[in-house]
Amino acid sequence: MTMNLPGIKKENVKAELKDGYLTISASSASQNEEKDSDGVYIRRERYAGTCSRSFYVGEDVKQEDIKARFEDGTLKLQVPKNMKEAVPEKSNYIAIEG
Repeated sequence: MTMNLPGIKKENVKAELKDGYLTISASSASQNEEKDSDGVYIRRERYAGTCSRSFYVGEDVKQEDIKARFEDGTLKLQVPKNMKEAVPEKSNYIAIEG
């Protein structure tokens, strides 16, 4: 699984595994100031934002099974697939008269 998180630092990214759900959350904050030659503010901006996304990975996946790497604004997660034996679906057809 790959997630692009441009402009977010590694220390602001969190991954949590709880009840079979892997939740990735990220937050960012920035402050921009512009002053004139006398030191009086001309412009002052602040921004703060958070985002999160949850994925169901299964009850059998453990925290130590998940590998995560953050590089150049991209979070790469390796989550093992739950390889259960495929059970063929049983079709229940309804008879149509006429």
